Amino acid sequence: MALIDVEGLSVTFTRGAGDGAAGSVEVLQDLSFGISQSELCVIVGPSGAGKTTFLRAVQGLLAPTSGRVRIDGSAVEGPRRDCGFVFQSFGLLPWRSVQANVEFGLEIRSVPRGRRAQIASGYIEMVGLKGFEQHHPHELSGGMQQRVGLARALAIDPRVLLLDEPFASLDAQTREAMQAELLRIQNREKKTMVFVTHSIDEAVYLADRVIVFTRRPSRILEIVDVPLPHPRWEDPEGFRAQPQFVELRLHIARLLKGAVS
Repeated sequence: MALIDVEGLSVTFTRGAGDGAAGSVEVLQDLSFGISQSELCVIVGPSGAGKTTFLRAVQGLLAPTSGRVRIDGSAVEGPRRDCGFVFQSFGLLPWRSVQANVEFGLEIRSVPRGRRAQIASGYIEMVGLKGFEQHHPHELSGGMQQRVGLARALAIDPRVLLLDEPFASLDAQTREAMQAELLRIQNREKKTMVFVTHSIDEAVYLADRVIVFTRRPSRILEIVDVPLPHPRWEDPEGFRAQPQFVELRLHIARLLKGAVS
């Protein structure tokens, strides 16, 4: 059985007259698929296709109009404590240090101070920020801030890690470094990850499978297997030069071009 089971998921947003114009917008339409334990599943689609809306439905931050999401057989009916979320905008608390930011989720869960400090320190070291524990977000580069966000999400030991275009605002070199870092963490932690991106290259490099959404109202256009070997981070340039990588990238690009047109 899939760890994440999506069954007939549809989401429609309704606007009242007070919002300027009454009406409704159908964002997701009858999505059905499963995501396996420890799978890194990447979602791509046109802008405005509802990719972030899908992540919010998995997290339980919004209720579907119809259908359902199950995690490990349990229906998602509200915010999930077993899901971590990594945002594009970093989402760090500027008045808290790196250590305190990573501890934040543990603090909300009433983990004792000594234990949460120990857990946070381990993840800070994992993402390569040992020595920066007492720095504040404004003292860090964008890539370092995103590492803090990743460590904070991992510190709560989630079953599922949801990542909403987490590297989109980074420069190309930092983005590639963070992609490799994510693959190393996935290899070590064996988390189930759902990753949203607009980058086809990033999708094929990271994914076990790529789910291609149509334009809104989003349906599944195709689920593309990426049967390329691991580890991929040891020689990313060589990995991307493989003929199968190039073919998959071209195939997904054509799918998205058709979805937009």
